[in-house]
Amino acid sequence: MTLFVWGYLQEYEKERDDILDAVDTVFRSGKLVLGPSVQKFEDEFAAYHGVSHCVGVDNGTNAIVLGLRAIGVGPGDEVITVSNTAAPTVVAIDAVGATPVFVDVHEDNYLMNVDQVAAAITERTRCLLPVHLYGQCVDMAPLEALAAKHGLPILEDCAQSHGARHHGRLAGSMGKAAAFSFYPTKVLGAYGDAGATVTSDPEVDANLRRLRYYGMEDVYYVVQTPGHNSRLDEVQAEILRRKLTRMDDYIAGRRAVAERYVEGLGDTDLVLPKTAPGNDHVYYVYVVRHPKRDKIVEALKSYDISLSISYPWPVHTQSGFAHLGYSEGDLPVTEKLAKEIFSLPMYPSLSISDQDKVIDAVRNVLATV
Repeated sequence: MTLFVWGYLQEYEKERDDILDAVDTVFRSGKLVLGPSVQKFEDEFAAYHGVSHCVGVDNGTNAIVLGLRAIGVGPGDEVITVSNTAAPTVVAIDAVGATPVFVDVHEDNYLMNVDQVAAAITERTRCLLPVHLYGQCVDMAPLEALAAKHGLPILEDCAQSHGARHHGRLAGSMGKAAAFSFYPTKVLGAYGDAGATVTSDPEVDANLRRLRYYGMEDVYYVVQTPGHNSRLDEVQAEILRRKLTRMDDYIAGRRAVAERYVEGLGDTDLVLPKTAPGNDHVYYVYVVRHPKRDKIVEALKSYDISLSISYPWPVHTQSGFAHLGYSEGDLPVTEKLAKEIFSLPMYPSLSISDQDKVIDAVRNVLATV
């Protein structure tokens, strides 16, 4: 059994009574769609982030899709983002008919290189979409200055940054709107697909609520703007409500694991995560680098340690996005990282003995590759 699967089961066993009570609470309420659990979660998640509104949706991809549509992005528009991200970020841009325009990332922290954004802005640019990746935030001050100068909204992709702070500000509180995923592996994870888009703009909030409900508003069966069926499920909302009260504990657990990795691997030639200035990292994943990545990952399998790579194929090099016209070499840092990065096991319930197992195995492998 992989460490990830074991970690998931450990968390479930610890929280099982509360999770099952959440399910029972919803089933006994008789309100299974857009009921009190969704409303309460939306209120509580918005309050946690210090924003005015939260709109629960069915998954993180649609949180971006609806976020883009709600701020007015559509066919023919351009959205500036990065290729070093999960493909759903870019799939969402394509889904609204817009064109993703990529800038490169920093080699030391893997985040959007904001210095490249100004040159990427054209008369068709309608949105800046920073991805707060791996558990920490993009450098927002210069990006916000560019957005203000050009009159562009910022939509934050916060799928990997629940609870992360940038100069004291929470991820999700710095843009016109922000999209979250609650996929089970996330810092705040549901027991299935779930997502949300947050904003402090009442017009954007109203747009989001219409868009997630077919485009309807006050009168059922009357569509004002063609929308989606993208509602957050009541069961997932109730589970997320319970888990939100424990999110700071989840983050503390992840940081403790990260500190132990530094203690155990800091003297090796493995490149460990670097926290960007002003950031409070939450370590959604613990991404490391080594030029012999593939040999290391393969060798660790003999220790029953299977590791993931986030991400081995940059989005701009994938066949599904060939129409964008990018070539190998266009984003050299992103392409270099894709050959070197991999993730060590990271979740709050990872035991010290399992951490030691990973550390010892990595050290053994590094001594032989």
